[in-house]
Amino acid sequence: MYSSTRNDKVKLTASQAILKGLADDGGLFVPERIPALDVPMDTLADMSYQETAYEVMSRFFTDFTEDELKDCIKKAYDSKFDTPEIAPLVDADGAYYLELFHGPTIAFKDMALSILPHLLITSARKNQVKNDIVILTATSGDTGKAALAGFADVEGTKIVVFYPKNGVSPIQEKQMITQKGANTCVVGIHGNFDQAQTGVKKMFNDTALEAELDVAGYQFSSANSINIGRLIPQVAYYVYAYAKLYKNGAIAKDEKINVVVPTGNFGNILAAFYAKNMGLPIAKLICASNENKVLYDFFSTGTYDRNRDFILTSSPSMDILISSNLERLIYRIAGNDAEKNTKMMEELSTDGKYAITDEMRAQLADFYGNYTSEEETAKTIKKLYEDTGYIIDTHTAVAAGVYDKYKKDTGDTETKTVIASTASPVYSYNFT
Repeated sequence: MYSSTRNDKVKLTASQAILKGLADDGGLFVPERIPALDVPMDTLADMSYQETAYEVMSRFFTDFTEDELKDCIKKAYDSKFDTPEIAPLVDADGAYYLELFHGPTIAFKDMALSILPHLLITSARKNQVKNDIVILTATSGDTGKAALAGFADVEGTKIVVFYPKNGVSPIQEKQMITQKGANTCVVGIHGNFDQAQTGVKKMFNDTALEAELDVAGYQFSSANSINIGRLIPQVAYYVYAYAKLYKNGAIAKDEKINVVVPTGNFGNILAAFYAKNMGLPIAKLICASNENKVLYDFFSTGTYDRNRDFILTSSPSMDILISSNLERLIYRIAGNDAEKNTKMMEELSTDGKYAITDEMRAQLADFYGNYTSEEETAKTIKKLYEDTGYIIDTHTAVAAGVYDKYKKDTGDTETKTVIASTASPVYSYNFT
């Protein structure tokens, strides 16, 4: 069952939580517990990506039948990906790059947004929903195109994507505005991603609008990582990466690895946190920020403060000052205390900041945060290419640069490390 981070008395099934996207109180849905990954690693090592995804998702989405979930997975992870591995690992310069960009929109959002439409439609059938589902999404770059591609011409759905007009790369904007599909709509706003995301959340919480839509035969849902149906599929690729490292002899059974994630909205690294709490042997969760380093400052000080200049960088998908998925982590380290979490989220809304207690900070020992400047990001791309011939995009370069800082700060150069490579180098083309 799933409850809201702002009202733990609300209890929904997985399919109901996927359908709603965002709780009525503005909170995010979280599972009552993180299920154990009770599959032997020797078994996981021989599984395909699709089989691994089923083992992970079936532990979270327990009201889906085996046939329903396997059908969603089969439709999602098919020939639209340009490699049979779906998420291959590349060994370069002492780290393993988990390439999550082999889907149709060349960004990691395909990993979850290829399956979300199928999860939504299945959820609607399971709950006898007769309304069409209207997907409302705010994007800082790559979510928009991946969501549009995933939902294009899917029967029973419409999708509206809001993006900051001058806050995405030229190639990302072209990807979105050229999307085909009778049910798709793209809106460029005058503002930044945080303003777009806030606007979408306000629409979700507008009860008058909800009633008006219902009369017309529609209801809102979300394709952002605030939707639990977006978040849980991301857990699967961390399990898959670990299993493949074990199968290839790169790590021993139960050997711990580090995971580095370029982070904006906190969903991708939260998925790694969920994988760790399922029992996957992960040592450090390394949170990499660009110059919009609100998360680095949070992990350094225990205070989340969005009161700062918004910086446009060469890694636009990370140009975010309000990391929505962090609320799920805050709720957890607050002891699943909805009242305590709500108070902090209200402070963020009114004052632009909140501070966690020392007791809560102690529970963040598994995390390491840092950031790279624009200059450092460019140098990381250049050095890796000159040393190895391997090309990475700007977002992945932020992660690689922070990993270098982590090694210098901690002296931990021995732990095998997976870097989430979140976009094709093509994404960087307009910035070089």
